[in-house]
Amino acid sequence: MATNKKKIFVTQTMSPGARALLTQRDDIELVEFSNLISARDFEAMLKSHAPVHGVALGATAFGETELEASRDMKVVTRIGVGYDAVDVPALSRRKVPLMVAGTANSPSVAEAALFMMLTLAKRANELHACVKDGKWADRLGMLPFDLYGKNVLVVGFGRIGSRTAKRCLAMEMNVQVYDPYKPATEIEAAGCEPVADLDAALPQADFVTIHCPKTPETVGLFDATRIGRMNPKAYLINTARGGIVKEKALYDALISGKLAGAGIDVFEQEPPPVANALFALPNVIMAPHVAGVTVEAVNRMSEQTARNILSVLDGDPIRQNIINQDVLG
Repeated sequence: MATNKKKIFVTQTMSPGARALLTQRDDIELVEFSNLISARDFEAMLKSHAPVHGVALGATAFGETELEASRDMKVVTRIGVGYDAVDVPALSRRKVPLMVAGTANSPSVAEAALFMMLTLAKRANELHACVKDGKWADRLGMLPFDLYGKNVLVVGFGRIGSRTAKRCLAMEMNVQVYDPYKPATEIEAAGCEPVADLDAALPQADFVTIHCPKTPETVGLFDATRIGRMNPKAYLINTARGGIVKEKALYDALISGKLAGAGIDVFEQEPPPVANALFALPNVIMAPHVAGVTVEAVNRMSEQTARNILSVLDGDPIRQNIINQDVLG
């Protein structure tokens, strides 16, 4: 009967395949909401549909207020792997697991990081304009360079960082890895060189690519001091989270010649204001936080999210995708 159904909130960005996994169950009722919904409207929506037993979040924030409005939340999931908009301690206090999409988008983000390195190294924007604007004769004054033989420092060796490192190795780059939470043996087994001191490794890197989560420990990790330790000919790539790199410090380094360029998929404020000073710089390439949002990744993440929800409701949670492991018995 309908009264026994579990009510699941899903964002409109969830793929049709994932919806099918949920709707084929006669014990589940889906309620759609916009990924751009305001916090106030989301809370009101939860209250009007309560009890709500599960939610699949895009960028929508979730915490104590939303838990209270839901009345009987069993599982909170993210259609992705980042969860800085979710109040994890609030969920843990109520024994509600927070689940993420595991490895579903890691190939996509790794490709995006490599794409940004290649775009900068091959001077794609400048050479495209050279042809389009009839400046063929200027081409030898803007020569691209190879990734082959260059040094790349991968910051964070989780699902995404390890895949990025593998792609850099395929380009015959020298790959160093900084991750204080990974044993050196694991990094070495992947064909990379572990480094214990981030600051000591920075001056030798031609590229630095960031793949660590956003936590109180990593907010502002790349500030003016740390960026200042980088090689002036190096490039900084951030496909992780806004706020790990201090944008003002990055801008200052780029305009003063202390850094060659940058690739940015994430910003301190999203969407960034149109007056963001980085927008005017020719040595910066940008994307609107879509490194992990390819056609294939959306399908993989959505379907994993659906499976995460069902695993909890069926009493057999996919443990490796749970962030707050303290809720497990």
